[in-house]
Amino acid sequence: MLRIGMLTSGGDCQALNATMRGVVKGLFNNVKDLEVYGFMNGYKGLIYGDYRMLTAHDFSGILTRGGTILGSSRQPFKLMREPDANGLDKVEAMKQNYHKLRLDCLVILGGNGTQKTANLLREEGLNVLHLPKTIDNDIYGTDMTFGFYSAVNIATEAIDCIHTTASSHNRVFIVEVMGHKVGWLTLYAGIASGADIILLPEIPYDIKKIAEAINRRKANGSEFTILAVAEGAVSKEIAALPKKEMKKKMAEITQKYPSVSYKIAEEIKEATGMDIRVTVPGHTQRGGSPCPYDRVLSTRLGSAAAGLILNGEYGYMVGIVDNKVKKVPLGDVAGKLKAVDPKCQEVREAKRIGISFGD
Repeated sequence: MLRIGMLTSGGDCQALNATMRGVVKGLFNNVKDLEVYGFMNGYKGLIYGDYRMLTAHDFSGILTRGGTILGSSRQPFKLMREPDANGLDKVEAMKQNYHKLRLDCLVILGGNGTQKTANLLREEGLNVLHLPKTIDNDIYGTDMTFGFYSAVNIATEAIDCIHTTASSHNRVFIVEVMGHKVGWLTLYAGIASGADIILLPEIPYDIKKIAEAINRRKANGSEFTILAVAEGAVSKEIAALPKKEMKKKMAEITQKYPSVSYKIAEEIKEATGMDIRVTVPGHTQRGGSPCPYDRVLSTRLGSAAAGLILNGEYGYMVGIVDNKVKKVPLGDVAGKLKAVDPKCQEVREAKRIGISFGD
């Protein structure tokens, strides 16, 4: 009898169900006696023993379904070693529930924080596999995370829709794109939608350079400008501050403005006198059905995870490198962030065709 547990942790995305389906189908087609336990609402389910046994039927028809059939929650890694409000040792509770069900393996789907806790459980002696989920595409050791391209599609469509109203009213439009501390989603959506200016956390902006780009477009006959702005975008002045002062300054901005885009809008208006509008697609970028690319990627990663389980190989993240599935030791990647290199090909090529990065 093979017994596996599964959980989805952190923010949801479009291809979680598709990935779980790949794992379970890969096992059911190759194992006669299999039990699958789904822990509800992420690590919370593993901590408090909230689970249910799943059958092959539960994974039927979910390839195209967004969200997660198991539910999800955020359980900060930095608090995992701290007892809960009732004094419960979370790590010990997770281990006890794992052993109570006599699991052979725990399959964990999530982003960076989720991965760090998965590695903690590995260090505590549990058999763990991690599958890299995030619309941010910021997980180290894999070229691509599932959920990313689906979010790119949605963000791109949002910017596409802005083009017609921006050109009709001769305005500057800012579309704020998700991505946490990195700019992959903004970079790809900005290029795909033909944004004129792209602002990333990795490339601190100079408001004077942004104003110059807008005025240059006006001089060339383009009365409107579209900016794709990452939610973590930061000015050169703030980026140059010591870390403690930088965090304080960012907190002040958060108190004064709904988001960084509104601060940038105010600065642009002062510098150019143009009419500015801000659009924030927000959590729509996590929603809907996974795009075909993500369905294929998720199926491949899920199937590869099933292969590792069948071989008794644990302690890995299942990633993709040069379009080939690769098992990566969790200890080598947990806690590392994959940021946009300001000198990467995508940025250089975007600049070559005239896209400004405000630097």
